[in-house]
Amino acid sequence: MARRCDLTGRGVQAGNNVSHAHNKTRRRFLPNLQVFSILSDALGKAVRLKLATRTVRTIEHKGGLDNFLMGTSNSKLTDEAVLMKRKVKKALEAKTA
Repeated sequence: MARRCDLTGRGVQAGNNVSHAHNKTRRRFLPNLQVFSILSDALGKAVRLKLATRTVRTIEHKGGLDNFLMGTSNSKLTDEAVLMKRKVKKALEAKTA
């Protein structure tokens, strides 16, 4: 199971535990990943994704999954998120036409 956010790609980072005596031991910083079902208004259904809680806060701040995807550049999204963005864009164009 990959510890990576499905939309932003945020993953595991590495660093050091530093003691009072300044001894360093390696450690891992794990992202806070949760499984969420987020409603996509354009697609008309809930999408189940494994997301970092920071990503969920950003989605809520931007006003939903569709607005988050449309307002984020493709370079900052994962490949799966770019595919979802294309589906949302196509659905939005179909609704307006």
